[in-house]
Amino acid sequence: MLFEVWAPRARRVTLQLSGRPIAMAPEPHEAREGWWRVEAEARPGDRYGFALDDGEVLPDPRARRLPDGPERPGAVTDQDTFEWRQPWPGRGLDGAVLYELHVGTFTREGTFDAAAARLGHLAALGITHVELMPVNPFPGLHGWGYDGVAPWGVHEPYGGPEGLQRFVDTAHGHGLGVVLDVVHNHLGPSGNRLPEFGPYFTDRHHTPWGSAVNLDAPGSDEVRAYFIGSALAFLRDYRLDGLRLDAVHELADDRAEHMLAQLSAAVDALAAESGRPLFLIAESDRNDPRTTAPREAGGLGLHGQWNDDFHHALHTALTGEAQGYYADFARAPLAALAATVTGGFFHAGGYSAFRGRSHGRPLDRAATPAHRLVGYAQTHDQIGNRALGDRLTSLAGEDRSALAAALVLCGPFTPMLFMGEEWGATSPWQYFTDHRDPALAEAVRTGRRREFEAHGWAAGDIPDPQDPATRERSCLPWPEDPERAWQAVHPERPGEAARLEWHRSLIAIRRERLPAGLRLADVAAAFDEAAGWLVVHSGPLTVALNFSRDAPATADLGPGGFELLAATHRCAPPGPGGRLDLPPESAAVLARAE
Repeated sequence: MLFEVWAPRARRVTLQLSGRPIAMAPEPHEAREGWWRVEAEARPGDRYGFALDDGEVLPDPRARRLPDGPERPGAVTDQDTFEWRQPWPGRGLDGAVLYELHVGTFTREGTFDAAAARLGHLAALGITHVELMPVNPFPGLHGWGYDGVAPWGVHEPYGGPEGLQRFVDTAHGHGLGVVLDVVHNHLGPSGNRLPEFGPYFTDRHHTPWGSAVNLDAPGSDEVRAYFIGSALAFLRDYRLDGLRLDAVHELADDRAEHMLAQLSAAVDALAAESGRPLFLIAESDRNDPRTTAPREAGGLGLHGQWNDDFHHALHTALTGEAQGYYADFARAPLAALAATVTGGFFHAGGYSAFRGRSHGRPLDRAATPAHRLVGYAQTHDQIGNRALGDRLTSLAGEDRSALAAALVLCGPFTPMLFMGEEWGATSPWQYFTDHRDPALAEAVRTGRRREFEAHGWAAGDIPDPQDPATRERSCLPWPEDPERAWQAVHPERPGEAARLEWHRSLIAIRRERLPAGLRLADVAAAFDEAAGWLVVHSGPLTVALNFSRDAPATADLGPGGFELLAATHRCAPPGPGGRLDLPPESAAVLARAE
């Protein structure tokens, strides 16, 4: 078996394999400068690591399995021994309905296998892709996953590499694709040993986490190859359908070809080679059309992007919150929401009071497929980064949350739900950690309390991230028999059963009525800020919403005939002239009559 590692600063490198030291030799080829290699007999499960210049044994930066934690030696694995049950043709992003979940709290067991046992529920709901929050190893048992320190590995407490393979294989058996959230912009504050191997980080740029990942300084060729290689390995070896790229605006890169363009080209090549559609979804706060523009047009070539502007406009219209970044949307929330659904971004070159400057650039509506933007009412960020981790149903109530579902699931963008949203879960999803370093644990605890004290919260009310009870509160409270618990339906006052049926019906309408290839130019909106109504036309599918808490509204659907497909409350079909009477806090989904 070949063992190799990039350690350009080392004078000697020793492979430690099952307690045996084996000297490694430097690569003689100039293109492989800094690489060390050796052939040795090994079996799956054998522990191994590398000692640089006779120092301590460090884990392989490319370790696939770290059974004793990310700071201990890794274990030899063979990715090709897993027996996949059936070929998987893949599922692309156009037509997708995403479902974000966190393996550690989707069930109380917090494992891939326990999560896989719940996938039948998602398939019956109409979900097409499960989007997993990061699963790379991090110190401790429980955490969000954004403090991972081994970008090629899989967190052992979740089930390790084979656990992820079993989960994906089970998902495929239900017809579900799988998307994985990956973090390339930083590594966690504890257990990061990469700087000991080489220039993986640079002080040329700085991020909220400190020195930036080295994408453009000396040695950056290998660093870029390291992260691109890990992305391709997950797509190839775990048969994933796509990756969500965390906070790409923090990938500082001044080279002529941005690392993300290089990554998207590599993923497109792998898609062609494998015969499966593969995609990359960016999280970016720049509102920059280049993120998803084709590479040949000077863009980065990513296939999709989370749309926080849509979330912020919708959240403001539903809750009335106006603090922080919601302030930009609170002056005229329906106008902001209409601008976002038709143009993709609300901030498209205009002034942002929150930022104190102009922000973003407009998308080309005629050229931009609507599915490239992911729309959502809730995400791990938007729930968990609140002081108490409260969900939308707790903040806005059941009726208003049902409005959000109508616009998310029957609007123009690729929809995404956060786990439990489909039945209106009110259990919190809070920020939790399991740092084993006492000083780091206290720093996180203190920092969290100070952050929210500055916004008027009492320190004692802020959940302690290190308290195991914080993670326990965040576990999704599944009924013992979900389908039986959700059988009773109460149309006039949606509870868990009615909410679940509402989501199922909306997803079915989307699947049957919304055409593939919809572009932003095919989306139109009308609204009346004072009366509280908004109408969104996505090609042939129309969503009408009344945000008023206590007054009915007559929405203007525009010319043509309309067929009423679904509604939160009983309402008469549209009258002459395209007028639709909506009760307070209600939504209706319609289709243009043939």
